[in-house]
Amino acid sequence: MSVRRPVAWTVAVVLFAEAVGVAALNWFLAIVVDRQDMSLAGLDPDVMSVSSKIGGVVFGLYFALCALVALLVALRDRAPAGLGRILLISAAVVHGLLGAFTWGLVGPGAFIFMIVVLGLIVLLLMTYDAREQPAAGQRTEDGKGGDGSPVSPPPAPTTP
Repeated sequence: MSVRRPVAWTVAVVLFAEAVGVAALNWFLAIVVDRQDMSLAGLDPDVMSVSSKIGGVVFGLYFALCALVALLVALRDRAPAGLGRILLISAAVVHGLLGAFTWGLVGPGAFIFMIVVLGLIVLLLMTYDAREQPAAGQRTEDGKGGDGSPVSPPPAPTTP
């Protein structure tokens, strides 16, 4: 039994939940800043509130797009290619960086969550990389090469 599809489904669900959570958290922080009517180092509270809302929406859409890529991988049972692969790699990098920051700012629980998500994304990328196809020049069960062309038998050893 292959673990590829369940990993892809898990990554999709986790990233969708994270997209909603990040957007909601930033929106909540924007409301708190707006109601406090305080400035941070002379910054306008309205600018901070709007910036937090925009950041939450942007990061929420980013994680939702990454989740959509993982969902398509799960549905098609094919490796992500092109922009989808780049999005998943960038999401892994973002989770690594967020994990490093959350240890000091939030605590070990958030760090563990970020590293688990990082591990799931890397597992998704690695399991779909290891396809069970023979390399060019190697035989399959039907005697053909990995590209479908016939493979000539290896030359017989010569003795001097």
